[in-house]
Amino acid sequence: MQRPLIIALDFPGLIETERFLAQFNSEQLYVKVGMELFYQEGPAMIHRLKEHGHSIFLDLKLHDIPNTVKSAMKGLARLNVDLVNVHCAGGSIMMEAALEGLEQGTAVGQKRPTIIGVTQLTSTSEKTMNEELLIERPLNDVVVEYSQLAKKSGLDGVVCSSLEVPLIRDVLGNDFVTVTPGIRLSTDEKGDQTRVVTPGKARELGSTGIVVGRSITNAEKPLEAYFKIKNSWEGVTV
Repeated sequence: MQRPLIIALDFPGLIETERFLAQFNSEQLYVKVGMELFYQEGPAMIHRLKEHGHSIFLDLKLHDIPNTVKSAMKGLARLNVDLVNVHCAGGSIMMEAALEGLEQGTAVGQKRPTIIGVTQLTSTSEKTMNEELLIERPLNDVVVEYSQLAKKSGLDGVVCSSLEVPLIRDVLGNDFVTVTPGIRLSTDEKGDQTRVVTPGKARELGSTGIVVGRSITNAEKPLEAYFKIKNSWEGVTV
């Protein structure tokens, strides 16, 4: 997997999405389609984005019984997306089933989508995890152990905070994919995120890819914000 800057298309529908993307002219992007957009527009949205040459992270965070997840992944593989995910909390049998479904659904001769597991959402604090999710362990330990379980189950990597990437790298090496949301410019509000870093810091910490939403989508000049973040992520000085 290359080191992408993934733009989160967290819009309510097609009109808003296309209005946003029109500002990027012919720029080929790596975009994230999450539940909000996919549940409104469905596979047709994926096909439109692919027609324009964009790479796609389909962020549905599947978490269900193994057979259901397997069947769902088999269908998602046919959409020709580049990256999909599940919740690590579903356990190893579910993650193994997800990978099996993904492989079965990928057309012969095609590369299957990369599959990663969500460790803990970047909106989750250790206090919330301990007191509400009833996981009475340090957050970093849980993220690392979920990452180990994901690798053991055959997944390519995980979703985590950039702050946790060095810990994962120490245990699982540099080839294990770490996709990190919770990316903000130093001048931006944190919003509902708690484990937040800048694009440059994510690069220093070793993230494989970053997901950026509001810092670009809510910017007064999204294209300008995109290149500012891209330069920071890639270590380009302008």
